[in-house]
Amino acid sequence: MKDLKAVKGRYYISRLIEEGEHEHQDFKFAISDARKIARSISAFANNDGGRLLIGVKDNGAIAGVRNEEDIFVVEQAATMFCEPEVPIQVTAFAAGEGHIVLRVDITRAITRPVTVKELDGRRRAYYRVKDENIVAHPLMVEAWRIADGHNPDRQPFVLSSDGPENQILTHIEREPTTPQRLAILSHLSQSRTNDIIVNLCAMGLAKFSYIDGIFKVTHCGI
Repeated sequence: MKDLKAVKGRYYISRLIEEGEHEHQDFKFAISDARKIARSISAFANNDGGRLLIGVKDNGAIAGVRNEEDIFVVEQAATMFCEPEVPIQVTAFAAGEGHIVLRVDITRAITRPVTVKELDGRRRAYYRVKDENIVAHPLMVEAWRIADGHNPDRQPFVLSSDGPENQILTHIEREPTTPQRLAILSHLSQSRTNDIIVNLCAMGLAKFSYIDGIFKVTHCGI
């Protein structure tokens, strides 16, 4: 471990660990798989940012990292497995009893989605929900693309007070609802409903919330 320079941080790291895993913090015990690290990086970048504490078990016990090669794996995850590449900041802390913990800071992506190259060759975007990395709903991903200017050829969206868009806003203001249920309630095709949901999310009028194990569309005022 002598080849890994670390700053003193025993009590600082202990305070972070006491917070547990949450929307902005994830513990990683082993980092032999860069793809797994990339999923956490994607999830934080697609949400509001966060940090990884590497060398910490799920129960909060400090195991420490092996050497500076672990930093290479983290950087590989951010640059080779994430698209676009995600800038990260890695700081090594001496956490007591000869253990070193890496704090990896990830900021919110300037342009979303940040996707991960999976074993099957597909790219999936992740989103941080409480202490989990969840595969983002496809309509969430499409809304990010529109909001961040990935689809400049898309037709402008006009929000009318008496159109189907207003019906959907009324429904989700009452309660969070799945896209499938919204199509039924609004008497629209699923394709048309999905298109409206994407536009409403891109405009910041609606959003997806992970409720009871599924994504539902919610009103941004809720």
